Amino acid sequence: MVMSQARPEIKQRVPVTIVTGFLGSGKTTLINHILKGQHGQKVAVIVNEFGEIGIDGQLMVSDSEEQLVEFNNGCLCCTVRGDLVRTLEDLTQRADLDAVLIETTGLADPAPVASTFIVADEIKSKFNLDAFVTVVDAPNLQRNLADSHEAQEQVAFADIILINKTDLVSAEDIAKVEQQIRNLNPIAKIYHSEFSVVDLPLILGTGAFDLEAKLEVDPEFLDDLEHEHDAAIGSFALTTDKPIDMNKFMLWMNALAQEKGEDLYRTKGLFYAQGFPERVLFQSVRMLTSMKRDRLWKPDEAKQTQLVVIGRNLNRDEFTDGFAKCVVSSK
Repeated sequence: MVMSQARPEIKQRVPVTIVTGFLGSGKTTLINHILKGQHGQKVAVIVNEFGEIGIDGQLMVSDSEEQLVEFNNGCLCCTVRGDLVRTLEDLTQRADLDAVLIETTGLADPAPVASTFIVADEIKSKFNLDAFVTVVDAPNLQRNLADSHEAQEQVAFADIILINKTDLVSAEDIAKVEQQIRNLNPIAKIYHSEFSVVDLPLILGTGAFDLEAKLEVDPEFLDDLEHEHDAAIGSFALTTDKPIDMNKFMLWMNALAQEKGEDLYRTKGLFYAQGFPERVLFQSVRMLTSMKRDRLWKPDEAKQTQLVVIGRNLNRDEFTDGFAKCVVSSK
């Protein structure tokens, strides 16, 4: 891949691309698309997830030239920022990196993450913040912006915006999405995508991050302010080492999506599914659900189902009971 020569004075620093976007927008899919196109480059991937179990890291493309670091149960914009600094320092000691990709949690405020690369002396001398790429979910952007201050910040702070899932909406709806984006961010580059596929030179090595422009969006973002999440939003994980009846699960989950669609922001899980030789990947974003076969289980791999649920004012016991009814009886 040919990287931009726009800023030769920072060429020696490792370029960092930060991928943001609200829950379920397609960030992990974009990271995998990037990794598949980064032929022969040494890339470190840092994944931050909102739940105690990391599903996204298990779905990343595996290659000997990549290093994967996962942060769970905390946001890079607040509780694990110290870990981010230490991880970046450690990566420079262990590898001659060509690039770093950071996937933030869907509830992250981008400004504190950016300030880490500008304020921390040990980081800014070694890493160059290349661009914030924000993935937006075309069918759900309006609701996400209405429900979440973080979703608004992610759009407003972006250098490059990928309107994803354009195959699920009309041309008229896409035009409305673009207008919503422009109301928050009049200068970001906008591209359309299906399944987060985009020409990589449009999002990598662009040198698009501009500190002065960011200060216009948020004049106080370098002040290292604490970021607080909505206390009503939480996550929990459901696990079992017994097989799951996917027919029962899909019926249950579709009913939940209809009942709690506005509050059930995101579910994502890898399943030990009855009758399937592969892992089964299940995802939902509000009322849209999908299920597909993933890779085959490895011979030495413990078969297990892990499901992460993220939403507002959700009753964990209710979900635990419903999930248990989908477990295949050992009788």
